[in-house]
Amino acid sequence: MKTTYTIAFLALTFLVTSCGNDEKKAMADTTVIPVKVSSISENNNNPFLTASGTIQAVNSANLSTRMMGFVTNIPVNVGDKVKKGQLLVSINNSDLQAKLSQVNAGIMEATAAFTNAEKDYNRFKNLFAESSASQKELDDMTANYNMAKARLEGAKQMKNEVDAQFAYINIRAPFDGVITGTFIKKGDMANPGMPLVAMEMPSSFEVITNVPESDISKIALGTSVTVLIKSMNKSVNGKVSEVSSSAKNTGGQYLVNVALDKTDVPVLSGMFVTVQFPIEKQGQTDMVLIPVSAMVTNGQLSGVYTVSENHTALLRWLRVGRTFGNQVEVLSGLSAYETYIISADGKLYNGVKVSIK
Repeated sequence: MKTTYTIAFLALTFLVTSCGNDEKKAMADTTVIPVKVSSISENNNNPFLTASGTIQAVNSANLSTRMMGFVTNIPVNVGDKVKKGQLLVSINNSDLQAKLSQVNAGIMEATAAFTNAEKDYNRFKNLFAESSASQKELDDMTANYNMAKARLEGAKQMKNEVDAQFAYINIRAPFDGVITGTFIKKGDMANPGMPLVAMEMPSSFEVITNVPESDISKIALGTSVTVLIKSMNKSVNGKVSEVSSSAKNTGGQYLVNVALDKTDVPVLSGMFVTVQFPIEKQGQTDMVLIPVSAMVTNGQLSGVYTVSENHTALLRWLRVGRTFGNQVEVLSGLSAYETYIISADGKLYNGVKVSIK
């Protein structure tokens, strides 16, 4: 008897569960999501082409030295504003000071020798004019005078050389600007060519970008462009200032510089941007473009929802190409004049019923 009740209870439970599942399935089948659709036309003109780049200051410098020595002083910190000629780094210069003392002593010696030789030369020149000295004696005095003069000039040039080396011992700001980096500390050994301090002039900026060879012919000097700053979701205006004519050392990419206009946007060096270069309309083209907002991404895959013959959503995976502002080029997976969903009033998934608004 107990066994009979148990079997009956299980049967009743199964029946109720099945009815619940059928009800949920029926509800799911009757769910209809209103959507907006758009169709693709082959008459899409390319209003502009885009390229990624980075912002940098027009005037920037990484300062280094060609002398080896211990750093004795760094009187500036990152963020400090400095004036042209202001001391930034001092390197131990005891060796150079000793060499300067030797050079100064050599100049004094050469000056004394030259003064004496000059007097002898003038004296014998007068004696020769009075026929009181021979030509040989005048020639000897002339040679001594010229050699003394040459030695004095050589000593002075050695001093100029030492003075020039002091410019690499005391590193000074080449222009007014802001310190953006210090790469060495007091007591460290400075080596020739090693960056010590970086600075830039923050009043003017430019964008360095790479353009492929298929598009470089469409870009001209002086063209006004729009620069989209990704981190701030803001845009600034600029103008093409340089266009490279060779990609020999840049892997097939051509360098294009864009000078940014003055702006209130807090632009900083190193920010990543997208540059929109306007190009001439090229008439009818078979390029397929869809809005980026309509796309669905899953890892490396990109797709878009279309409407099937049964009025259900159907996810179509695509192979995409270049991005043109807020549109992306579709290389395969979607052909011209096909309809795709651009927005929906609910969550889309494969098989859900949709109604076109």
